[in-house]
Amino acid sequence: MLAVAVLSLALGLIGIFMPVLPTVPFILLAAWAAGRSSPRLLAWLESHPSFGPMLVDWRQGGVVGRRAKWLATLTMSGSAVLMFFTMPKRWMALLLIASMACVLVWLWRRPENTKAGVPPA
Repeated sequence: MLAVAVLSLALGLIGIFMPVLPTVPFILLAAWAAGRSSPRLLAWLESHPSFGPMLVDWRQGGVVGRRAKWLATLTMSGSAVLMFFTMPKRWMALLLIASMACVLVWLWRRPENTKAGVPPA
């Protein structure tokens, strides 16, 4: 599990600089895997100034802030335009864009604050 945590963290960090690679899902996966293998890595993630609040919000009811939703929407939209005009097969681009659209629908249905989310167990 530690390997999964470290790999996910690395992919999440790379995703900060590459618009087509999502950051948040990899950081969430890293925290999940670290929780099962490395309390030290989990503590570092939860105390990180950027990742910590996001992880705590997610744990307390699957909360995703509005700013994160808008950033994801803008990033996926830019990636969709780029794929649409650069991929050799149009059907492949449309399939990927449809997948991103499904993710955005799911993301925008997530609560934006802990009061709207499920109370912590």
